[in-house]
Amino acid sequence: MPSLLVVIFAVELLVQLINTVGAGTINGLLWRLVTSLPIPVSKQYVEQRQKQKEYLAVRHELNATSSQDQFAKWAKLRRQHDKLLEELEKKKASLDASQASFDRYLTGIRLVLTRGAQWFLPFWYSKEPMFWLPYGLPYYIEWFASFPKAPMGSVSIVVWQWACYGMIKLIMDTVVAVIGLAVASRQKQKQPVPAGEKKGTAAGTASSTGKKDL
Repeated sequence: MPSLLVVIFAVELLVQLINTVGAGTINGLLWRLVTSLPIPVSKQYVEQRQKQKEYLAVRHELNATSSQDQFAKWAKLRRQHDKLLEELEKKKASLDASQASFDRYLTGIRLVLTRGAQWFLPFWYSKEPMFWLPYGLPYYIEWFASFPKAPMGSVSIVVWQWACYGMIKLIMDTVVAVIGLAVASRQKQKQPVPAGEKKGTAAGTASSTGKKDL
Protein backbone atom coordinates (compact mmCIF):
# COMPACT_ATOMS: atom_id res chain seq x y z
CA MET A 1 0.00 0.00 0.00
CA PRO A 2 1.44 3.44 -0.91
CA SER A 3 2.35 5.85 1.85
CA LEU A 4 -0.33 8.27 3.07
CA LEU A 5 2.06 11.10 2.22
CA VAL A 6 2.04 10.04 -1.44
CA VAL A 7 -1.70 9.33 -1.50
CA ILE A 8 -2.61 12.76 -0.11
CA PHE A 9 -0.21 14.47 -2.51
CA ALA A 10 -1.65 12.51 -5.47
CA VAL A 11 -5.23 13.39 -4.51
CA GLU A 12 -4.45 17.09 -4.21
CA LEU A 13 -2.53 17.01 -7.50
CA LEU A 14 -5.48 15.33 -9.23
CA VAL A 15 -7.91 17.92 -7.84
CA GLN A 16 -5.76 20.82 -9.02
CA LEU A 17 -5.31 19.30 -12.48
CA ILE A 18 -9.07 18.88 -12.84
CA ASN A 19 -9.68 22.44 -11.63
CA THR A 20 -7.07 23.83 -14.02
CA VAL A 21 -8.02 21.87 -17.15
CA GLY A 22 -11.77 21.75 -16.43
CA ALA A 23 -14.04 18.78 -15.75
CA GLY A 24 -16.00 19.36 -18.98
CA THR A 25 -12.82 19.35 -21.08
CA ILE A 26 -11.62 16.14 -19.45
CA ASN A 27 -15.01 14.48 -19.98
CA GLY A 28 -14.95 15.48 -23.65
CA LEU A 29 -11.45 14.09 -24.18
CA LEU A 30 -12.33 10.80 -22.48
CA TRP A 31 -15.54 10.55 -24.52
CA ARG A 32 -13.54 10.90 -27.73
CA LEU A 33 -11.21 8.19 -26.51
CA VAL A 34 -14.15 5.92 -25.70
CA THR A 35 -15.73 6.43 -29.13
CA SER A 36 -12.45 5.33 -30.75
CA LEU A 37 -12.47 1.95 -28.96
CA PRO A 38 -14.06 -1.21 -30.46
CA ILE A 39 -17.25 -1.04 -28.38
CA PRO A 40 -20.97 -0.66 -29.27
CA VAL A 41 -21.06 3.09 -28.62
CA SER A 42 -18.13 3.53 -31.00
CA LYS A 43 -20.09 1.72 -33.71
CA GLN A 44 -23.03 4.08 -33.13
CA TYR A 45 -20.69 7.05 -33.43
CA VAL A 46 -19.28 5.79 -36.76
CA GLU A 47 -22.80 5.17 -38.09
CA GLN A 48 -23.86 8.65 -37.03
CA ARG A 49 -20.89 10.21 -38.86
CA GLN A 50 -21.64 8.22 -42.02
CA LYS A 51 -25.31 9.19 -41.87
CA GLN A 52 -24.30 12.82 -41.43
CA LYS A 53 -22.11 12.65 -44.56
CA GLU A 54 -25.00 11.16 -46.55
CA TYR A 55 -27.33 13.85 -45.27
CA LEU A 56 -24.94 16.68 -46.17
CA ALA A 57 -24.40 15.23 -49.66
CA VAL A 58 -28.16 14.99 -50.31
CA ARG A 59 -28.71 18.45 -48.88
CA HIS A 60 -26.02 19.91 -51.14
CA GLU A 61 -27.56 18.21 -54.19
CA LEU A 62 -31.05 19.36 -53.14
CA ASN A 63 -29.92 22.97 -52.89
CA ALA A 64 -28.38 22.70 -56.36
CA THR A 65 -31.61 21.30 -57.88
CA SER A 66 -34.35 23.61 -59.10
CA SER A 67 -37.81 22.78 -57.74
CA GLN A 68 -39.42 24.24 -60.89
CA ASP A 69 -37.22 22.93 -63.71
CA GLN A 70 -36.44 19.54 -62.13
CA PHE A 71 -39.46 18.94 -59.91
CA ALA A 72 -39.36 15.10 -60.02
CA LYS A 73 -35.69 14.97 -59.05
CA TRP A 74 -36.21 17.68 -56.46
CA ALA A 75 -39.16 15.84 -54.87
CA LYS A 76 -37.14 12.59 -54.68
CA LEU A 77 -34.18 14.37 -53.10
CA ARG A 78 -36.54 16.11 -50.70
CA ARG A 79 -37.92 12.80 -49.48
CA GLN A 80 -34.39 11.42 -49.04
CA HIS A 81 -33.40 14.59 -47.22
CA ASP A 82 -36.30 14.39 -44.76
CA LYS A 83 -35.76 10.68 -44.13
CA LEU A 84 -32.02 11.09 -43.53
CA LEU A 85 -32.65 14.08 -41.27
CA GLU A 86 -35.07 12.06 -39.14
CA GLU A 87 -32.64 9.14 -38.87
CA LEU A 88 -29.77 11.50 -38.07
CA GLU A 89 -31.73 13.16 -35.28
CA LYS A 90 -32.58 9.75 -33.76
CA LYS A 91 -28.94 8.65 -33.83
CA LYS A 92 -27.82 11.97 -32.40
CA ALA A 93 -30.36 11.71 -29.58
CA SER A 94 -29.16 8.18 -28.80
CA LEU A 95 -25.51 9.28 -28.75
CA ASP A 96 -26.33 12.32 -26.61
CA ALA A 97 -28.08 10.05 -24.10
CA SER A 98 -25.05 7.72 -24.04
CA GLN A 99 -22.69 10.65 -23.55
CA ALA A 100 -24.84 12.09 -20.76
CA SER A 101 -24.82 8.72 -19.00
CA PHE A 102 -21.04 8.51 -19.47
CA ASP A 103 -20.60 12.01 -18.01
CA ARG A 104 -22.70 11.12 -14.95
CA TYR A 105 -20.72 7.93 -14.38
CA LEU A 106 -17.42 9.76 -14.80
CA THR A 107 -18.52 12.57 -12.49
CA GLY A 108 -19.40 10.03 -9.78
CA ILE A 109 -16.00 8.36 -10.05
CA ARG A 110 -14.23 11.72 -10.03
CA LEU A 111 -16.08 12.88 -6.91
CA VAL A 112 -15.24 9.65 -5.07
CA LEU A 113 -11.54 9.83 -6.01
CA THR A 114 -11.17 13.55 -5.26
CA ARG A 115 -13.72 15.16 -2.94
CA GLY A 116 -14.55 11.89 -1.21
CA ALA A 117 -10.88 11.12 -0.59
CA GLN A 118 -10.24 14.70 0.57
CA TRP A 119 -12.83 14.30 3.31
CA PHE A 120 -12.53 10.61 4.19
CA LEU A 121 -8.75 10.27 4.54
CA PRO A 122 -8.26 13.15 7.03
CA PHE A 123 -11.23 11.89 9.05
CA TRP A 124 -10.08 8.26 9.14
CA TYR A 125 -6.39 8.94 9.73
CA SER A 126 -6.74 12.06 11.89
CA LYS A 127 -4.63 10.48 14.69
CA GLU A 128 -1.97 9.07 12.34
CA PRO A 129 1.37 10.99 12.26
CA MET A 130 2.62 11.68 8.75
CA PHE A 131 6.19 12.30 9.96
CA TRP A 132 7.93 13.63 13.07
CA LEU A 133 9.34 17.12 13.51
CA PRO A 134 12.86 17.79 14.82
CA TYR A 135 13.10 17.87 18.59
CA GLY A 136 13.13 21.24 20.37
CA LEU A 137 10.68 23.30 18.26
CA PRO A 138 8.41 25.81 20.06
CA TYR A 139 5.20 24.44 21.55
CA TYR A 140 2.86 26.46 19.31
CA ILE A 141 4.57 25.09 16.16
CA GLU A 142 4.24 21.51 17.39
CA TRP A 143 0.62 22.13 18.37
CA PHE A 144 -0.28 23.59 14.98
CA ALA A 145 1.59 20.88 13.05
CA SER A 146 -0.25 18.13 14.94
CA PHE A 147 -3.71 19.72 14.54
CA PRO A 148 -6.28 18.34 15.18
CA LYS A 149 -5.56 14.89 16.73
CA ALA A 150 -2.08 13.73 15.74
CA PRO A 151 0.55 13.12 18.47
CA MET A 152 2.37 16.23 19.65
CA GLY A 153 5.62 16.71 17.76
CA SER A 154 4.33 15.16 14.52
CA VAL A 155 2.71 16.51 11.37
CA SER A 156 -0.96 15.54 11.04
CA ILE A 157 -2.65 14.46 7.83
CA VAL A 158 -4.73 17.67 7.81
CA VAL A 159 -1.67 19.92 7.95
CA TRP A 160 0.08 17.82 5.32
CA GLN A 161 -3.01 18.14 3.12
CA TRP A 162 -2.98 21.93 3.54
CA ALA A 163 0.72 22.06 2.66
CA CYS A 164 0.24 19.93 -0.48
CA TYR A 165 -2.72 22.04 -1.59
CA GLY A 166 -0.85 25.33 -1.16
CA MET A 167 2.33 24.14 -2.89
CA ILE A 168 0.55 22.49 -5.85
CA LYS A 169 -1.78 25.44 -6.37
CA LEU A 170 1.14 27.88 -6.34
CA ILE A 171 3.02 25.81 -8.92
CA MET A 172 -0.09 25.38 -11.09
CA ASP A 173 -0.88 29.11 -11.05
CA THR A 174 2.73 29.94 -11.93
CA VAL A 175 2.80 27.48 -14.85
CA VAL A 176 -0.55 28.74 -16.19
CA ALA A 177 0.62 32.36 -15.92
CA VAL A 178 3.90 31.63 -17.74
CA ILE A 179 2.10 29.73 -20.51
CA GLY A 180 -0.44 32.55 -20.85
CA LEU A 181 2.30 35.17 -21.17
CA ALA A 182 4.17 33.06 -23.72
CA VAL A 183 1.05 32.55 -25.85
CA ALA A 184 0.12 36.25 -25.66
CA SER A 185 3.66 37.27 -26.65
CA ARG A 186 3.67 34.85 -29.57
CA GLN A 187 0.29 36.09 -30.84
CA LYS A 188 1.46 39.68 -30.56
CA GLN A 189 4.54 38.90 -32.67
CA LYS A 190 2.38 37.28 -35.37
CA GLN A 191 0.08 40.30 -35.71
CA PRO A 192 0.72 42.12 -39.04
CA VAL A 193 1.88 45.73 -38.92
CA PRO A 194 -0.75 48.09 -40.49
CA ALA A 195 0.23 49.66 -43.81
CA GLY A 196 -0.18 53.16 -42.39
CA GLU A 197 2.35 52.47 -39.65
CA LYS A 198 4.81 51.06 -42.19
CA LYS A 199 4.50 54.19 -44.34
CA GLY A 200 4.85 56.42 -41.31
CA THR A 201 7.96 54.57 -40.23
CA ALA A 202 9.45 54.79 -43.73
CA ALA A 203 8.67 58.52 -43.92
CA GLY A 204 10.21 59.09 -40.53
CA THR A 205 13.33 57.25 -41.56
CA ALA A 206 13.65 59.25 -44.77
CA SER A 207 13.10 62.51 -42.87
CA SER A 208 15.76 61.67 -40.32
CA THR A 209 18.14 60.67 -43.11
CA GLY A 210 17.53 63.99 -44.84
CA LYS A 211 18.32 65.89 -41.65
CA LYS A 212 21.58 64.02 -41.29
CA ASP A 213 22.54 64.93 -44.89
CA LEU A 214 21.89 68.57 -44.19
